[in-house]
Amino acid sequence: MKANKRNNLLIIKYIIIIIFSILILISFIFLITTKYIEYKEKKDYESLADYIVNNENQGIFMDGSQAKAKDKAEKILKLEELNNQYKDVVAWLEIPGTSINYPVVQAQDNVYYLDHTYKKTYSSRGSIFLDKDVSFEKPSDNFLIYGHRSKSGTMFEGLLEYENEGFYQEHKIINFSTLQEDSEYEILAVFRSRVYNKSDTNVFRYYFFINAENESEYNNFILNSKKASLYDTGVNASYGEQLLTLSTCAYHTEDGRFVVVAKKIKY
Repeated sequence: MKANKRNNLLIIKYIIIIIFSILILISFIFLITTKYIEYKEKKDYESLADYIVNNENQGIFMDGSQAKAKDKAEKILKLEELNNQYKDVVAWLEIPGTSINYPVVQAQDNVYYLDHTYKKTYSSRGSIFLDKDVSFEKPSDNFLIYGHRSKSGTMFEGLLEYENEGFYQEHKIINFSTLQEDSEYEILAVFRSRVYNKSDTNVFRYYFFINAENESEYNNFILNSKKASLYDTGVNASYGEQLLTLSTCAYHTEDGRFVVVAKKIKY
């Protein structure tokens, strides 16, 4: 009886070891697969960015302004090509000198692209996407854009660098291209925030501001953004100037957010 009991215990022990070994193997395969998919996504975005943005035209017979104008026109044409293939791609966002260089998508809700790429394949990193209520036709007063953070440094992870004023000093300009125009925006405020409860009062819900009902509402958004800013950029905005707001998660508080607000540069 004792021998049988001992044998049974050994069998159970071996079964447990086998099960744990299988679980470890599955976990390892899952990790490798996840890393491979992440690597492929990163390379896809880098290749796309190289085609859309980084292929600058250095015309031999053009002065600087002519070459820049040609680059802008070609960039919009390439963006149109991308839009013809992937209808939800409506813009391109680039912060020169950083890893942020991505297509911007827009859906009929603010949920789908939380876990899908611009190709509509599943991804835990999601996409950089425009708020569903933003319009280019009017256009909206504020182009509100969301993006996840990723430990791999992709998506809006690099946005947190703006906590450092020194980083801001070297990266003040954001390039934002739509199917209509290629524009530059200068950063006016950088701040930490959060998603507030409905019951919270006297709080700055920056994520509700897309279209100003009047000049006062516009000015209040700018005032609150400047007041919340981690440092003074010396840049302000007047009613009617086009705004761009980038928003990502932050962990300084529950439901935290990190926000960068910029205004369109007029030439």
